Amino acid sequence: MQRRSTFKPSFRALALGTVTCLAALCASAVWAQTGPLKTAVDATFAPHAMAKLGGGAQGFNIDLGEELAKRLGRKIDIEATEFSGLVPGLNSKRYDFLLAPVTVTPERAKAMLFTEGYLDTDYTFLGRKGAPLARLEDLKGKTVAVNKGSNYEGWARDNAAKYDFKFDVYGNNADAVQAVLANRADYNLAGTTVVAWAAKQNAALQTGYTVKTGLVWALPFRLDDKAGRAAASNALKCMKQDGTVAKLAVKWFGFTPGADDAAVKLAPGTGVPGMDGYDATPVTAKCS
Repeated sequence: MQRRSTFKPSFRALALGTVTCLAALCASAVWAQTGPLKTAVDATFAPHAMAKLGGGAQGFNIDLGEELAKRLGRKIDIEATEFSGLVPGLNSKRYDFLLAPVTVTPERAKAMLFTEGYLDTDYTFLGRKGAPLARLEDLKGKTVAVNKGSNYEGWARDNAAKYDFKFDVYGNNADAVQAVLANRADYNLAGTTVVAWAAKQNAALQTGYTVKTGLVWALPFRLDDKAGRAAASNALKCMKQDGTVAKLAVKWFGFTPGADDAAVKLAPGTGVPGMDGYDATPVTAKCS
């Protein structure tokens, strides 16, 4: 990296590379000034990301990403792909970060760096009208449709034997919902916001039992991209402080997040407290 300096090259400090700004802050500034951000979403995951008439995508996460890029002074390129292709794309450096909703779990936190959460994420079962799931014990003998590579697939795999149900995996959540409508599955398991949207759009569907997780959705970066994570984290904190994230929740989900919701509550450091990769160093957001 080349940088202009007012110091003379003969200064020993310059020769040793000891500059006046901290390395992390300088790296973050450089990250925030380079070309367009490259990211991706599963564009079938309404209301977080979905196709719109005339081309392109719309949804909560699309608005979130565009606002994030605006605050970083960057353009943003959002690619639509299946959820299962997101992490490989991030690791291959096809994407700078992932804009699609990704639930922060202990396993994922070992493999990626996360910003703090921007939404709480619980799981809700979607069924046909008049037959919502009332309790987990009623899953016995039923079939659950889930999105491939999602945390909901992981939950289904971990609990299928316990509650004696089987699960089918689909390339996107829209196909999983269609499986319920076509009677190929009894329930779809997905995020509460996604399920609420699906039921709102189709009178033949109804929400049911909700699994409380205590987990959040956050933006993932590669483990070696601390500068990118730091820059995005600062912008996200500002968006939470001024109510932008909460307003997007009202717009797309129809509810106002409470004071303890991830859409409002700021982490004292950088990342998700209690997870690998969390930096507990106190942070005061720098907002323009």
